[in-house]
Amino acid sequence: MWLTNAKIWDGVSDTYSDCDAIQIEDGKIVRLGASDEASGETRDCQGMALIPGLIDAHVHMCLDPDIKDPLAQDKFSDDEIRNKIAQRAREMLLAGITSARDLGGGNWLELDVRDQINRGELVATRLVCAGQPVTSPEGHCHFWGGEAEDIDTALDVIERQITHKVDLIKIMATGGSLTPGSTPANPQFDENQMVTMVNLAKSRGYTVAAHCHGTSGIKNSAVAGVTTIEHCSWVGEQGWARDYDPTVVDTIVKNGVRVSPTINAGWGRYKGTSSFENLIKGNYDQMKAAGVKLIASTDAGIPGVHHKDLPVALPIFAYFASLSPVEALRSATSDCADAIGLGAEVGQLSSGFAADIVGYVGDPLVDLEVLAKPALIMSRGQVVS
Repeated sequence: MWLTNAKIWDGVSDTYSDCDAIQIEDGKIVRLGASDEASGETRDCQGMALIPGLIDAHVHMCLDPDIKDPLAQDKFSDDEIRNKIAQRAREMLLAGITSARDLGGGNWLELDVRDQINRGELVATRLVCAGQPVTSPEGHCHFWGGEAEDIDTALDVIERQITHKVDLIKIMATGGSLTPGSTPANPQFDENQMVTMVNLAKSRGYTVAAHCHGTSGIKNSAVAGVTTIEHCSWVGEQGWARDYDPTVVDTIVKNGVRVSPTINAGWGRYKGTSSFENLIKGNYDQMKAAGVKLIASTDAGIPGVHHKDLPVALPIFAYFASLSPVEALRSATSDCADAIGLGAEVGQLSSGFAADIVGYVGDPLVDLEVLAKPALIMSRGQVVS
């Protein structure tokens, strides 16, 4: 089939393509062309801008964002949680989020839903999943079952995830604010332990995401060469965002590590009202100037952050990271796909890529607010309604 008479942004370029039509076969893009070439089944997209489907690099599909206590998330049966995950994945797709990276759960239930989607049994957002994150005893999200008291146990946790056929490995490099007794500023593993874990994961063909709030944990993760640093909050003795270290940033850039800041729509409350805004913007300005590449993420599933909210979060992310609309869109399409291991499959409107396409009435390359109201959604070549 053909999508015709549209403005087309390929996910990489600075502006729209000279082409105004996309040919699709067997769920993939054949080529970009001209509308007058189209034959057979066509869909007129007059007045629409077509872009690659959005990607959220950090979600937790097993978490209910309306439950504030993380220890209360297990009150549902496995089947109930699977059904909730499937519903969330469907809602995400209907919001224009066609792919997402799940960075932690306890019982691998999100992998079951991932497999349903991949088999075509469920039309929903494609998922890549990390399974149980490696954490320290009683450390951040220890209730998911990934506790490791020493490096040998940590390697066992990684092997267990591989046995369950995860797509990547997640390590809790620091504590986190949502886990009682856990301290975000403190590292949970030292540099040598991080290096050993990352080397094992990479030797087995897996990318690695590291949860990092404190600067020490950020440094350990950067030295180890993780694939992505999640949050990157620069927490130190003086508090949140106040321990920025340019030498650590240099290591991040040197080792090709992406930063996934998990800025969600709720961050809008800081706009124009807090010195925290200046701290955050200053940190991102310095990171960008040094060459750090940012990818879009929300941490969906934590309290108040709903899985379908990436489209409304992107303008907030762009504000705090001083990104142009095109830069923000790349962070949620081609750049994000590269970072989460899907760079050869999604994130671009180009020959051979999956036909994950979202259409908008309006101009997303100028106004990110239009992302909240998709007019056309296509997943793997199938129009979704």
